[in-house]
Amino acid sequence: MTLTTRFAPSPTGYLHVGGARTALYSWLYAKKNGGNFILRIEDTDLERSTQASVDAIMDGMNWLNLEWTHGPYFQTKCFDRYKEVIEQLLESGNAYRCYSTAEEVDVMREEAKANGGIEKYNGLWRDRTDHPADKPFVIRFKNPLDGNVVIKDMVKGDITISNEQLDDLIIARSDGTPTYNLTVVVDDWDMKVSHVVRGDDHVSNTPKQINILTALGADIPVYAHIPMILGDDGKRLSKRHGAVGVMQYRDDGYLPEALLNYLVRLGWSHGDQEIFSREEMIELFDLKDCNRAPSGFNTDKLIWVNQHYMKTMDPEYVAEHLAWHMADQGINTENGPALADVVKIQADRVKTLKEMADISRYFYEDFTELDAKSVKKHLRPVVKEPMLLVKEKLAALTDWSPEPIHAAINDTAVELELGMGKVGMPLRVAATGGGNSPSLDITLALLDQNKVIERIDQAIKVVEARIAAG
Repeated sequence: MTLTTRFAPSPTGYLHVGGARTALYSWLYAKKNGGNFILRIEDTDLERSTQASVDAIMDGMNWLNLEWTHGPYFQTKCFDRYKEVIEQLLESGNAYRCYSTAEEVDVMREEAKANGGIEKYNGLWRDRTDHPADKPFVIRFKNPLDGNVVIKDMVKGDITISNEQLDDLIIARSDGTPTYNLTVVVDDWDMKVSHVVRGDDHVSNTPKQINILTALGADIPVYAHIPMILGDDGKRLSKRHGAVGVMQYRDDGYLPEALLNYLVRLGWSHGDQEIFSREEMIELFDLKDCNRAPSGFNTDKLIWVNQHYMKTMDPEYVAEHLAWHMADQGINTENGPALADVVKIQADRVKTLKEMADISRYFYEDFTELDAKSVKKHLRPVVKEPMLLVKEKLAALTDWSPEPIHAAINDTAVELELGMGKVGMPLRVAATGGGNSPSLDITLALLDQNKVIERIDQAIKVVEARIAAG
């Protein structure tokens, strides 16, 4: 049988980073073993499921490039199949109609608790045949009364649960709709899922699902329950810790490769290696090497990984992602340097692509005002002469490239017997609007020559205004 894994999110919100890590681990294990990776949308919660959430899940998976081999499947398309299996369980004696009301079940649980027992439904209708004709009912799975369920877990090891601890769980509500534990079992069975990779908050569901699969005569998949992700305060990762939705990380300026690399290390390791290409992840990853303890999310570490990828990936590829941020910030890049050239000179100066777009605005947009602090510090009356001379030398260049630009700036400083900073810093403020930029000769070379001369003229007017003001 072909190894098959699945990722089965509920479309009730965005794609959480915890879900993204589960999807990644499931995807990697399938890829490593030449298997299938299924995307299944568990949308049976009709009140909370939305198309917007479906779109958010798909967007997140596509942005991370976690391509699926089958799907997406939607559980709401399978109600006839679930009904068929429920009838099969009823006919085989593995399920029964329960006419107890919710209030009656609450009383049963309270009585069990008062008597020192396990809080669960007491099986009142388990073997009864005196079914009322006009009373609503749910359908419960007839869980074994004795013996144990053993979960063969690739991460946590063997987990043994006594059947006495388990309830006769509801598999169909009074309106006939199936419940989560039934739909998951049927889907995993029908889709021939061999390995179920999911968060360890599902451990309590697994023995129930194994018992249903056994009653159906189905193969039991191998389970791998991944510990949760915690915030830096030791509590479960949530909105209060910052961005938790995958597409928010896109919006905040992270590369998908950086987020994937960070997530794969958030619960798995290969020696001391920190950076993994996609190919290395597939080759080296194994579920049995995942940590059993929860992992703590560290934004500083994610930033470090993102900086590594911005600096080391093909600038043309990084530029494709930078283009999204330029557009998002309303920066028109049609007239100006190639974005890949901007990436080359800005990548080691920023933490995110969002920041890179913001500090690169001057390559594509004119500015009406110069940074006030930079003006006060660098556009003083004494710089008028060097500004006029460097403008003359730059305007005369027929080769607008870094080397001749550097020579023009240097010649100005030598001619006026000034340090390079006395010429370079005022020129930087004039050309970029502020006091920070990459190497000045490279920065100017990416700008249009006439645009640079115009900006120098603009700065000279600022200097002259300061002179006139005394």
